[in-house]
Amino acid sequence: MDDQFKIAIKYSGLVLDPDGAVAGHDAGATLVRRLLRVFPGAELIAPLIHHYPTFDVLPLEMVDADNTVVINMDVIDSTDAWMKLKANTDAPKLMNFMWWNWTRYNSTVELASLSLSCALFPTFANSERTAKAIQEYVRRWTIQPLAERARISWVNLGIRLEHLQPRHEPDRPVVLYPAIYLSERKQPQQFIEVVTRVAKRVPIRVEARLVEPHLVSPLAMTLSRNKWAWVGPLTPGRQQYWEALASTTAFLATAREETYGLEYIEALLAGAVGIFPDKEWAHALVPEDYPFFYRSLAEAEAMLLRAVTDTAACRAEMDQAAGGSLVDWLGRHHSDDAFESSIAQHVERWFHR
Repeated sequence: MDDQFKIAIKYSGLVLDPDGAVAGHDAGATLVRRLLRVFPGAELIAPLIHHYPTFDVLPLEMVDADNTVVINMDVIDSTDAWMKLKANTDAPKLMNFMWWNWTRYNSTVELASLSLSCALFPTFANSERTAKAIQEYVRRWTIQPLAERARISWVNLGIRLEHLQPRHEPDRPVVLYPAIYLSERKQPQQFIEVVTRVAKRVPIRVEARLVEPHLVSPLAMTLSRNKWAWVGPLTPGRQQYWEALASTTAFLATAREETYGLEYIEALLAGAVGIFPDKEWAHALVPEDYPFFYRSLAEAEAMLLRAVTDTAACRAEMDQAAGGSLVDWLGRHHSDDAFESSIAQHVERWFHR
C-alpha cells in the first residue's frame, strides 16, 4: 500500500469500550479488528472525534479525502458516502467490503441500491459465493455499461490457527448451537427440534451463546427450559471462546443461507463434529467427500446421535475425507494469512497512484 494513502474503516455497528478497543463478538466487530491488524493506524469512522493510542475516530466528513481510502463495510450507502467525500476532493477513494449475507435485502430499492454500489465502487467479498451473488445482482439490477466495468474480487475470510486450544473431552457430550443470533435465516427452531429428539435418547448438554437481545427471545426461553440446555451470553474473550470450542463434541448447522460460515470452520478446527444441511454454502466450507450432510431433520437427528455416541469414528471419517487431516485441510483452504494479504493487495491495486 502506497504510504501516501491512509485507510479509514466505515462500519455503522462500531462500538468502542472505555479503553478504546473495538468491542463485540459479532462478525462485524471481529472484522474491524482484523482490518486494523492489516492496516495499522487506520482511522475508524464514527460520529464522535477521539484519539486513541493506536487509531483515531472521526466523522466521514473530516476524513482527509485526498489521501485516504475508505473501506465501507456497510456497502449499501457507498454512494452517499462518496458524495460526502466528494465535497473535499475531486477523486474520492472508496471501496466496499461485502462481508454480510446479501439475502437480508428483498425490496426493489434495497436490491437496486446494493447492486449500484457494487457496480460503482471496487468490491471485496468474503467468499466466492458472495462474489458470484454480487456479480449476478450487478448484472440484473444495473445497466450494462456499469456491469461491464464492475470490479469485484474475493477471498475466504480464513481462520487463525494460533487460537486453537488442546482438546478437552467433556464428561457429557456437548452440542453447540453454532451462531450468536436466533434470526429466522438460521432456522433455530429446527435446531431445537433435532436436539430435543436426541436428548430424549442419550444424555447431552446443549450450549447456546447468544448476543444479549436474543437471550430474552421466546426461542431462547424455550430452549433454556430444558434441563439439558444452557443458554447464556457470549464468552468474554477470544481465549475463553476457543477453550469452550475445545470442549465441544458436535454442532448442528441449520441456516438456510450463509455467505461464508466462520463459526462453523472454527468449531471444526477445534475438533467438533459438524452436521450440515445439504446446501451449497455448506459444501463450500469442507472437503468434497465430507460425510455429514443431511437432507431431512430425520437424517440430521441420526447423524447428530452418531456424532455424540461414536465421536472418534466420526472424526476419523472427517479426516479421511480431507485426505488425512481435516485441520490441515482447513488451514490450507481457509487461511487468515491469505485474507490479510489479498485485501492489502487489492487496496494497492485499486488505488495505487
